[in-house]
Amino acid sequence: MSTGALPGFRDFYPLEFAERAVIAQSWRDVARRYGFIEYDGPPLEPTELYTRKSGEEIVGQLYAFTDKGGREVALRPEMTPTLARMVAARANALPKPVRWFSIPQLFRYERQQRGRLREHFQLNVDIVGEADVRADAELVCCALDMLRALGLSSDDIVARFSDRRLLNLVLLNHRVPRAAFPQVYAVLDKFHRQPRDVSAGKLATAGLTPAQADALFADVDRVAATGGGITADTGDVEEDRAGADALAAIERYQGYVGALLGAPAREWVQWDMSIVRGLAYYTGIVFELFDRRGQLRAICGGGRYDGLLAAAGGPDLPALGFGMGDVVLTELLRDRGLLTSALPRLDYWLAADADDVETAHAVNALAGQLRRAGRSVEYALRWSSLARQLKAASTARARRAVILKREGAASGLVTVKDLDTGDEDTVRLDSWIAQA
Repeated sequence: MSTGALPGFRDFYPLEFAERAVIAQSWRDVARRYGFIEYDGPPLEPTELYTRKSGEEIVGQLYAFTDKGGREVALRPEMTPTLARMVAARANALPKPVRWFSIPQLFRYERQQRGRLREHFQLNVDIVGEADVRADAELVCCALDMLRALGLSSDDIVARFSDRRLLNLVLLNHRVPRAAFPQVYAVLDKFHRQPRDVSAGKLATAGLTPAQADALFADVDRVAATGGGITADTGDVEEDRAGADALAAIERYQGYVGALLGAPAREWVQWDMSIVRGLAYYTGIVFELFDRRGQLRAICGGGRYDGLLAAAGGPDLPALGFGMGDVVLTELLRDRGLLTSALPRLDYWLAADADDVETAHAVNALAGQLRRAGRSVEYALRWSSLARQLKAASTARARRAVILKREGAASGLVTVKDLDTGDEDTVRLDSWIAQA
């Protein structure tokens, strides 16, 4: 029998579990500070829930099968369809905006690489029922504050954002046919990960002239360097008006972000037109969080998806959200020396110097009292020498050992030893336990 986990899956021994727990607790603490409420859903859903949103081609990436009832089901690869289903079920009763978060385990059958496995835990934070750009600012700041809470600073991370409406405006300014938009999106999505001449060749395949490609590259570079420079000049009055509205929304967005973070937005958030996001359903601002050194995949990604809930069978409500996985984040924290890995410490180890039923009962009674008082307690389930018991106490990372000695039993005395300093005191049990 194999002793390892399946390819792309992980065993979480106590130390690794403690690391994951620290990250999850930080996620929960910040999400609740922002007023988000935790929810969850089943890990197994009808396959149709995912094909309805992403098309039949997604089935190749799913752990999908026919269950014993003849239903086509899949382990959840993402949380948004479940969110849409749950909100739809109680859409009229839920107060708006809905502010929910979850930390599900997700599964995708895909090629493993650094930062991507076949299962991972992912924080999902969503706002449903609010169209104003203040919600977009709230969302990205929540993501950034989660990383700040883990010890990362603006020297470590940056949020790069774009807007599908503004990207369309730029393409229309350069007279790119709408039919070529998807191909251009794909090129821009890899803009920083492939040579410029490769991008130019792909744009030529999409039908752009060398002059159009050069002008588009110049716009991408200018926006990255200056944080602006786009104008509404498509020749279409309606498109230009929509573009001007989007530009104004971006300006307000940056102002709100700066106010929430207590620092100039530019320190944390940068406009980058190569942030396209691979999912076509995004309708407004999109963003991804990266490490400044560029050594890892995106830490987090999300944006506004106003039409998705309706397309997935839910209510027609504005919505936005992001996902942050534990795999890349764990690697980043480890690289920066910020990954907390300390196992929880035991409050007390109870040791006895006598092997008899009366002493065993006394140990158990004291353990019960301390546990009912909220303390963590362990003791040897089979008696061994006092030296071995104290060694076991150190191995268990106990803060203190409480030693019950036969000669002290009649007078109600115990010895309490601080295992960090080695100091010990003999105290009356009844008075000590009142303040233990």
